[in-house]
Amino acid sequence: METIGTPLLWGIFAVLVVLALLVDLVWMRHGGPHRVSFREAVGWSLAWVALALVFNLWLWWYTGQQLGPEAGGRIGMEFLTGYLVEKSLAIDNIFVFLMIFGYFAVPEVQRQRVLVIGIIIAVVLRAILILAGAMLLARFHWILYLFGAFLLLTGIKMLLAAGKEPDLETNPLLRWITRHVPMTRGYEGSALSVLREGRRLYTPLFIVIVMIGITDVIFAVDSIPAIFAITSDPFIVLTSNVFAVLGLRAMFFLLQGMADRFHLLPYGLALVLMFIGGKMLLVDVYKVPITVSLGVVVATIGATIALSLLRPAKQGAHALPPADTGDARQDAEQPRGRERP
Repeated sequence: METIGTPLLWGIFAVLVVLALLVDLVWMRHGGPHRVSFREAVGWSLAWVALALVFNLWLWWYTGQQLGPEAGGRIGMEFLTGYLVEKSLAIDNIFVFLMIFGYFAVPEVQRQRVLVIGIIIAVVLRAILILAGAMLLARFHWILYLFGAFLLLTGIKMLLAAGKEPDLETNPLLRWITRHVPMTRGYEGSALSVLREGRRLYTPLFIVIVMIGITDVIFAVDSIPAIFAITSDPFIVLTSNVFAVLGLRAMFFLLQGMADRFHLLPYGLALVLMFIGGKMLLVDVYKVPITVSLGVVVATIGATIALSLLRPAKQGAHALPPADTGDARQDAEQPRGRERP
């Protein structure tokens, strides 16, 4: 398994991730549970993107010094392309997160806590999946074709499903959880479970965290093969993936009030997955230059965002649930259709 990752590089990356998570957790605790403003979300989003770009520049400079300018340029471009792909696909995660929060009527003040816990789970699980995928690719080259076919079919499925409203009521996992897990009738502040009359009851907040974690794993199955089409180096795959995930919380609060304006974005994400899947299937026939991959990703996502803004969705078309559930409902709301005696 060839990689540019040296103990020094892995150590620097690990320290950066731990520090970033600590800063995020400390900042969130310092502000207490509160509704994240648009201004705060913009600031944090810019900070996370800046951190990723600074790391990208440093990686380009460092590998250029160690391996030569050509190798440094290639590695820097691979990281940037991988980061943009993962960042773009993360937007699809946010659409689903919004639906989960709306379905369970999660109080606004608790949303950032759920997302931080979800991000920590995502970082750990993605690291495991990426390292496992890298080891498999190093041993079985044909898995690239399997990944390519999977991404192509996923892109086609996403393209056909774009614009249709997902129905959480029919989700088999959610139905099983709500039938078999003893739940409280409403939220209990920030508690995940409470003890009543000697019986452990779980709050809707616990169910939401479970759903967020599982949703991210499902999306990781799509996004991780996509970045392996750009590079097979586990260090670049993991670092670009984790940096994209770290900014997920801020991006959620940035987009939650205007996600419905990007109604054409799912089509763009589907086309990106189909392009990457086709690229993987052709890897032994023609290797698409990394600059072309970067250009296709940027142009496709940028075009669908621009078209969404130029041609707003019609009244009555599918829209995401409203972002604001109201602070006053924190202890009173319960998930729709999930009352328990």
